[in-house]
Amino acid sequence: MARDTASDHDRTGAAGESGASGASGTAADAPDPLPDADRDADAIAADLREARRRRDDATAAVEEHGESTLATVRDAVERADRLLDRYVDSATGTGDFQAYVEFQGEFAAAVDDLGEDVPGYDAFERANEAVDGRRLSESDFERAREALAPARDLADRLAEREDAEAALHDAERDAQRRLDALEERITDLERLVELGEADLTAPTEELRDPIAAYNDAVRDAFAEFRREEPACDVLAFVAEAAETPFVGYAAPPPELLAFLNASPADGAPLPDLLEYADYSASKLDHYVDDPGTFTAQVRPHRTYLERLSAAPLTVDWPPPAAETLRFKREELVSAVAKFAPEDVVARARELREAADHPEYERLRRAAEAAAELSDAEAERVASGEAAAELAEARRRRKTLADALDGPER
Repeated sequence: MARDTASDHDRTGAAGESGASGASGTAADAPDPLPDADRDADAIAADLREARRRRDDATAAVEEHGESTLATVRDAVERADRLLDRYVDSATGTGDFQAYVEFQGEFAAAVDDLGEDVPGYDAFERANEAVDGRRLSESDFERAREALAPARDLADRLAEREDAEAALHDAERDAQRRLDALEERITDLERLVELGEADLTAPTEELRDPIAAYNDAVRDAFAEFRREEPACDVLAFVAEAAETPFVGYAAPPPELLAFLNASPADGAPLPDLLEYADYSASKLDHYVDDPGTFTAQVRPHRTYLERLSAAPLTVDWPPPAAETLRFKREELVSAVAKFAPEDVVARARELREAADHPEYERLRRAAEAAAELSDAEAERVASGEAAAELAEARRRRKTLADALDGPER
């Protein structure tokens, strides 16, 4: 019955399993009570905490000098790198003297424009000294790039903050996905444990018999109603029943209902109406006044008409909660009385006695357990395995919830 849910982190494999076992405090050789897909909660929580620490460190590093100051350094580094890349061939060795002069002038100007109070200025000065020679080589350009490393590190703080924020977003998304998956699993396990505690020896026939008797009677009555009465009357009944909350008919298409009310095809019942829809225009002309309009209105709704049945008038098994059955019984009595004989209406009235059974909930729970629990699931509950899975799933849910609700979130 319980569903195994998964997320992108289901493929984390051993890393997730290791993280979970390390945080759970169980013995190293103790089996994990949860399936593979749920083993990575502790690892994801650890990843989230690390991502938040990285984001905080990156933010503090930017705030040390200020975003605008670091942006100035970044622009200056990019300007210097462009000059070094552009002139490395033409301004070295016995290359173009004009290029050599232009390069030295532009590079010196880039350093002068920066200002001595800007962090990393010393790195630019050393880079300028590396290329301030009477003759330059590629190694001089390389030394200039190396000299710029401290300034480049400062400029990279902005990119690191962006990367850290993106990584934190991903970590929070992964943690939320796993938390959602665990919530679903906990719901399933709670339901499993609850059903496993039901009394499977309870006399469920005390509810099943009156419900089955009513269902059989109303199916037969509706089948006759559908077969014998004009289709417009059947759809009028369905339209009225569709307005009640506990009788789940889908309302008829308005255009079809309007057409049948205006031109009821000489009172043809629903089976005949569906048969007419297959006729050719010449054959249909013998049965309806306007074959073209009939075909245009009926054929598009064939599936709806074919599926009309007594199903919305029946009571499900296992049955709903007692209060729901009481409300539905009131609507069913009123609806069924519009087309069914009195003995069927009497069966509907008897549903109230079933809903008022003094042990209704115990019998209903037993019926649900019999319908939903497999033998293997019943054994999991009886052995305590399901309860162990539930406890561990709740622990991991708390781990993730605490990580997501960290003070920085």
